[in-house]
Amino acid sequence: MGEAVVLHDATIDPNSDLGRQLVVDLARYREGLVDEKAIRKKFRLANDVWEALGDDDELIRAVEAEAVRRIADGSVKRERAQVLVARAPTVLGDILNDAAQSARHRIDSAKTLNDFASNGAEAAAGQSDRFIITINLGEDVLRFNKSIKPDATDIDPFNPDTDDPQGWNLALALKKSEEGGSEPL
Repeated sequence: MGEAVVLHDATIDPNSDLGRQLVVDLARYREGLVDEKAIRKKFRLANDVWEALGDDDELIRAVEAEAVRRIADGSVKRERAQVLVARAPTVLGDILNDAAQSARHRIDSAKTLNDFASNGAEAAAGQSDRFIITINLGEDVLRFNKSIKPDATDIDPFNPDTDDPQGWNLALALKKSEEGGSEPL
């Protein structure tokens, strides 16, 4: 892709953001993730320009290299899975609404749909809003993993059996060590 590609009434520098975007979109087209109509509309490609893209050896090499890169970094797999998962609620809805299906299948589809419905940005944000403290004491390591938002039912995954839901044991241990207490950390 050494020379600029002529698109509509303009040219695209292959090293520009737009040129790079064209290469990525053409690799996605090659993988079956985007259709010709979408690319032609996005870049306003006339029929003759679309046909000429297939004769540009440098562009073809760039698209091939991008396709290899996307396979290696997992982009193709991830995007194909997202397309399939996006269709899953429709299939699950069909199972749920089909009275001929067994009750077990209908209930399983309802549970899975519920999981899909609650697995949005809020669920992901709630899981990541945590603080984690790791104290390395040589052979001993203390780990504390708590929700930033106060939650009396929060369980520390490092210490699930603790009877200290508020995490006060660490504060008491530090206070005793400052006062010269006899109990080691």
